[in-house]
Amino acid sequence: MRGKSVMLLAGLVSLAQANELNLYSVNTGSYVYHLTNNHGQYTENFENHFFSVERKFSADSKYSLLLGTMNNSFNDRCLALGVRRDWYHSGSGWTFKGVYGYTGEFFFDAFEHCGDHGSYKDFKDATGIGFSPYIYHAIQYNFTDYFAVESGIIIPSVFVISIQWSFR
Repeated sequence: MRGKSVMLLAGLVSLAQANELNLYSVNTGSYVYHLTNNHGQYTENFENHFFSVERKFSADSKYSLLLGTMNNSFNDRCLALGVRRDWYHSGSGWTFKGVYGYTGEFFFDAFEHCGDHGSYKDFKDATGIGFSPYIYHAIQYNFTDYFAVESGIIIPSVFVISIQWSFR
């Protein structure tokens, strides 16, 4: 199922016109670690299989839209949908950013178990939809126009390192 999700996201990128390609990036290679109440019960390290496509609203916009897929802390496949805001850009490659999003169930079968455990289940019991809101803040360093590494925290306590490939 992961392959179908990746193909769907890759297809979205291919729909972009050539003059808009510089607005797109791909986020992959995420490493995650739960900093609290961790007794080895979570899906961690590189096992979350995160992949997303990101599109800036315009070339000079501080905002981007992200659409992706990942395994949550309980190894359930989830849809990831969010908005990125660049809060500070140094001009020398450093960016402080936030991503504010929905990670949860979606109508494809691949995402049907996302709400089976943890806070995802708590939201499902309360709303009928299994999801968890994600608030993520990170420091990103752009080594080149095409390659960046970031590190941050998903509130309240999930440490993340990720890679971003841009088409600038």
